[in-house]
Amino acid sequence: MSALPPLELGLTPWNFADLSASSLCAQARFAQDCGYGSIWLPENHFGENALPDPLTLLASVAGATDKIKLATTSYLLTLRNPLQAAEQVAVLDQLSAGRVILGIGRGYAPEMLRAFHVPPKEKRRIFAWSLEVMRAAWAGEPVSLDGDTDHAVQVHPRPYQQPHPPLWVAAFGPKALAQAGRLGLPYLCSPMESLATLEDNYAQHAQACAASGNSPVGVVPLMRTVFVSKDPSVLDKVRRGLQSRVENSRLQEGEGVDDWAIIGEPNQVLEQIQQYQETLGMTHMIATRLRLAGIPEEHLRQSLTLLADAVHAG
Repeated sequence: MSALPPLELGLTPWNFADLSASSLCAQARFAQDCGYGSIWLPENHFGENALPDPLTLLASVAGATDKIKLATTSYLLTLRNPLQAAEQVAVLDQLSAGRVILGIGRGYAPEMLRAFHVPPKEKRRIFAWSLEVMRAAWAGEPVSLDGDTDHAVQVHPRPYQQPHPPLWVAAFGPKALAQAGRLGLPYLCSPMESLATLEDNYAQHAQACAASGNSPVGVVPLMRTVFVSKDPSVLDKVRRGLQSRVENSRLQEGEGVDDWAIIGEPNQVLEQIQQYQETLGMTHMIATRLRLAGIPEEHLRQSLTLLADAVHAG
């Protein structure tokens, strides 16, 4: 096997049941100590376990850590005033001395979009407009939401990172992939798509980049459900449990848990990760939380430790 470039490891918190600052900060410090480069929070609304404001949660983590990047898997631009969003992102980037990675999205649930008075058919247009306004604001340009240049404003503070934090686009379908490619931005995939589907998705994204005259995107991030253990009985329990967790999956006929999750002993997991690197050019892997109840905290922490050790040793 030819030498592969170093892989940046990230993770989402493994405990979303406790969203207190103390819990999030403890998880982030543990991840930082293990060598993870980034911690990621999603955005979702109205459910019992909603996370409607990931930037506020990440701000609590900023003061408890000093190295780990603070990231969003899908900060929904369609739901926000872009001037205020530009300000809030810049504040977090300043607060953390330039540790923000902003994964951005449109939102896919029609009922959520309608609750915010966003016409679902307009979400891609609103997303593009919002991003354009935010980029102009971060660049220090006078901006106006209604095009009235006589009353344009400049946004302060500017981001710590210039011209702005890295932007990755969450995309789960052909239109979203095409939009990410036209923008020339990295595409952040669903954690429940198979390697075969991802190959096709990245090809679509690359084609859209090229058709728009953009340079090839060098950042190839993947979200994956990962569980590592040296105990075969624990691995079997996790695999059997995940076989029934197919909600929001994007699997094709005949695909199963091993097509979207990486489960195994350290050497097995490392081999699968290297396959993703060789096939897709993966540069960043974000280990998502294990969507399975009943796994002891010590097993989850041990899994994350073993994953980091395997990747850094490999």
